[in-house]
Amino acid sequence: MTAKRTYNITSLQRGLKLLDLFAKADKGLTATELARRSGLPISTLHRFLVNLETAGFLTYSGAGTYHLGIACFSLGQAALGQFDIRRASQRYLQTLNQQTRETVHLTVRHGLSVVYVDKLDSPEPLRIHSRIGASVPLYCTAVGKVLLAYMQAAERDAILAQLELKRMTPNTVGSLQELQTQLQTVRRTGYACDLEEHELHIRCAAAPIWDHTGTVNASLSITAPAVRMPVARLRQLAPLIQECGKNISVELGYGFDVHKRSGSSEASSNTGFNAASIR
Repeated sequence: MTAKRTYNITSLQRGLKLLDLFAKADKGLTATELARRSGLPISTLHRFLVNLETAGFLTYSGAGTYHLGIACFSLGQAALGQFDIRRASQRYLQTLNQQTRETVHLTVRHGLSVVYVDKLDSPEPLRIHSRIGASVPLYCTAVGKVLLAYMQAAERDAILAQLELKRMTPNTVGSLQELQTQLQTVRRTGYACDLEEHELHIRCAAAPIWDHTGTVNASLSITAPAVRMPVARLRQLAPLIQECGKNISVELGYGFDVHKRSGSSEASSNTGFNAASIR
């Protein structure tokens, strides 16, 4: 097999890095802020900004701040439309949304974060706010803990070594040992919880999605205000989330019976529900 050639176009890499910085800044960035975060000289940065703005990838507010432009939105919409897991999961997410009347998220991992690739809002007047394309940490979210729990051990160890466990709330996991204990519970029960660990007053429950190879690269969750999501209700809803994940997995070509017989997937034997495990 011929090795894949690598072409490193410095200017292109810099432009893409700039766009990535904007993706992480909800309120836009000034040229000064962008220079500080990117490490580029102002003169060089100015040329990038002019070209990106001309091409529609950035817009200038007139008050000194740049934002992502319509070209980025168009690319994002096209990418979502071509995303197989999003198409495969749509009807199951809709059913879960109708059954629970809570916000439903579909996520995939990107580096040390989890990215929302689809979302169905709760019909309730009081609901959480999130957006497709936003990223959240792996270690203190239900969707992230699911992805960590079902990684191969070597990959998980490598990821854990890179994590910086910042305290997002008083409930956020405080050590790698505590996190590893939580991940063992996730693998045993088949789902994960976020009890106001990422944001106060927000609770979530999540389950894995397997692809045709038996790998968990995606997860789904329901998210609700804590006042509407006591632990008892999380226990009741966890099986619905797990079932939704199984159905999507089958759509993606995962065969639970085959993998259980062959023992090829640690995840396939850990889909049982144990209400007592919720922390």
